[in-house]
Amino acid sequence: MTITVAIDAMGGDVGLKVTVPASVNFLQDTPDVNLILVGDSAGIEAELAAQPASVRARITVQHATQVVGMDEAPQLALKNKKDSSMRVAINLVKDGQAQAAVSAGNTGALMATAKFVLKTIPGIDRPAIAKMMPGTGGETCVLDLGANVDCSPEQLLQFGIMGAELAASLQHKQNPSVGLLNIGSEDIKGTDNIKRAAELLRDSGLNFYGNVEGNDIFKATVDVVVCDGFTGNVALKASEGLAHMIATFLREEFARTWWTKLCALAAMPVLKHFKARVDPRRYNGASFLGLRGIVVKSHGGTDALGFRIALEQACEEVRANVIGHITDRVASQLQNLKRSESEA
Repeated sequence: MTITVAIDAMGGDVGLKVTVPASVNFLQDTPDVNLILVGDSAGIEAELAAQPASVRARITVQHATQVVGMDEAPQLALKNKKDSSMRVAINLVKDGQAQAAVSAGNTGALMATAKFVLKTIPGIDRPAIAKMMPGTGGETCVLDLGANVDCSPEQLLQFGIMGAELAASLQHKQNPSVGLLNIGSEDIKGTDNIKRAAELLRDSGLNFYGNVEGNDIFKATVDVVVCDGFTGNVALKASEGLAHMIATFLREEFARTWWTKLCALAAMPVLKHFKARVDPRRYNGASFLGLRGIVVKSHGGTDALGFRIALEQACEEVRANVIGHITDRVASQLQNLKRSESEA
């Protein structure tokens, strides 16, 4: 099966200077994928001019007259930018011309546009932002990371279902474990919403581990961590800040004296491996789960390597039929719920 991915070529802090090289590099190693680059056609063609004909033949350029700014209000972008590169890319997914869309643009505008155009899967109240995060025991899928500040217990259950299907697809695990982020592992901890969500998850048929704490994310205690968007976004940004602080402290300490500089040279192989393991570019790409189409958000400030990783994730979700699995699992959950209510 040949996969077609629509790319918002204008999105992000840099735009074409990142999206086009990343797309070309990706195609050179991925023979079963074609790309549609959406944006200013003249600018895209100029960036593609020096590329090999074999790669160029697998790229279609779709002109769009507008670009959504990184600081633009989501509702204004949705209302006034109907021919933006972001909107056109998502429309291509809706129309079936592409199986996934990838953008490094404005997160709020991308979520608002994707939800408006694609709609949600039956049984899903709200889409959630999910991302794989590194840990000592592997990777952990965390959701929601900012789309929904307040969540009901039922919505947290939906996040658990969607996260489990994503983790099963990306990590190739048959029955991923799911944890609920809380202030303690004990059942008595947390708000009433969290306690009720734990009950629903426990009765859902998912491989529910129980409550987990923030440090469990980086231990990879479970495959999926479920939380509301407020808590998830704070956890994400705190972890990014901590990683930046550690890198800064290491550079400062190794540069302190001539002796520490010599030590840095001796430790260089270890430092390079450490940097590669925690490189945020290699974990780039957040999935908008719960929509009737695959949309992957790349970090706006990433480079070509990071954007390529987002493209790889989108294709992996298509190959694994993540949308179909989520749809089937949610439908089954709704049937079980109706059966339980009728029996009661």
